[in-house]
Amino acid sequence: MPIETRIHAAGGTVTGTAVDLGAEAVAVPVRSGPVAPDAEVAAALPFTLDELLALHKAKGEAGEIVAAPVRVGDQVRELLLYGVGEATPADLRKAGAALARRGRGRAALVAGVPAGDLAAFVEGALLASYEFRIGAAAPKRPLGTLAVLTEAGPASDAPAIERGTARARATALARDLANTPSGEKDPSWLAARAEQVAAEAGLTVRVRGEKELVEGGFGGLLAVGSGSARPPRLIELSYTPEGTPDRHVVLVGKGITFDSGGLSLKPNDGMKTMKTDMAGGGVVIAVMSALRGLGVRARVTGLVAAAENMPSGSAMRPGDVITHFGGTTSEVLNTDAEGRLVLADALAYADAELDPDAVVDVATLTGAAKVALGLRHGALFSNDDALAASLTAAGSAAGEPLWRLPLVDDYRKGIDSDVADVANMGRGDFNGGAIAAALFLREFVGDRTWAHLDVAGPGRATADDAEITRGATGYGTRLLLDWLTA
Repeated sequence: MPIETRIHAAGGTVTGTAVDLGAEAVAVPVRSGPVAPDAEVAAALPFTLDELLALHKAKGEAGEIVAAPVRVGDQVRELLLYGVGEATPADLRKAGAALARRGRGRAALVAGVPAGDLAAFVEGALLASYEFRIGAAAPKRPLGTLAVLTEAGPASDAPAIERGTARARATALARDLANTPSGEKDPSWLAARAEQVAAEAGLTVRVRGEKELVEGGFGGLLAVGSGSARPPRLIELSYTPEGTPDRHVVLVGKGITFDSGGLSLKPNDGMKTMKTDMAGGGVVIAVMSALRGLGVRARVTGLVAAAENMPSGSAMRPGDVITHFGGTTSEVLNTDAEGRLVLADALAYADAELDPDAVVDVATLTGAAKVALGLRHGALFSNDDALAASLTAAGSAAGEPLWRLPLVDDYRKGIDSDVADVANMGRGDFNGGAIAAALFLREFVGDRTWAHLDVAGPGRATADDAEITRGATGYGTRLLLDWLTA
């Protein structure tokens, strides 16, 4: 859906130009209170906007919409009074999403937008318009064009619209990758998509196939992928800005393209959403796609550890011992705790070979994080308070909130192994599942500044809400882009 700024409306109000724009609806912002704007289009109504708001008991809350027919010129159009709350970025994101959903089936809608974060409004509108379908078209097509009217005018608005569009496009890419059925999406497919992104976004790319993984000692990836006829891949994307980078960041994503649980087989209901178990890897690819367009000053390397976790005669077994990249060994107590095994290889490689200033991994890792924090907050673990604070702030700004959970050192003994350096599951009295997984990952980061984002809850959604659409959410994409552009 294109978003345009074609008309400068003083005061940020709609001035009766809907016909000129070919719009079927005109939207006027209403602040909390509600506070009705001074809109010229109201002159075409037989009542005041205050009376209309009072009739509907409107509050001006973000996402609220009140509608009435209005004559503009010689045509009847729909007037939408849409709430923007206090016009915070979160309010405008929600308001933009509400308008885009209300505009479904229409060719064009023109909206006055109050002063504030126009990029957030654009993000909300575009992300709420997202859909992923295979086969028949949706029953109602998305809004065709959204024309934005602001006090600043088109020239001033263009950078914000471009920024919001870039962030929404990256998030949509992450959603597309995760929503693609696993029958099509295997590790080589994901690697091919990464290569396509690299060509389009000015990145360099290296994909390690099975032979290189064996030669390099990537035992975690090889073990997890051993049960599948479709072998694993390690995808490495590299971005270098013009001039001198201000830091080097490594992003690591879990890329399990389907997770059956392996020999520790999941029940059928537990497998139904496992096409999205590579959501973290999709986020890393999506973030990398937007770096050059957003002018990120950091050097960024993206690693996606991609494998398919399947049961077969060649699959890894409970009790196996894996030798990871760099030599650390882990005992497999449960083959369904596979994500940490592939991430371990990538984290150890980043520490030993890439010399980053900071490492951040993102993964749909544990059901425990989902139980603890629900479907809207990601779990954050970090060995560095400053990094944790900056990621938390970025998540708040992006509308992708994080909640920091502790790396409890007393729980470390819960992942001791009798035969290896570490076990891949917590046991005994130390069974905080999300914490145990984070402690396992910490074994592979050396002394690096590191954070782990467990997005098992917010990585998928069961219903549309504001800018979130049912299915894969792309959670983490905007958060990491905010953090990298801060």
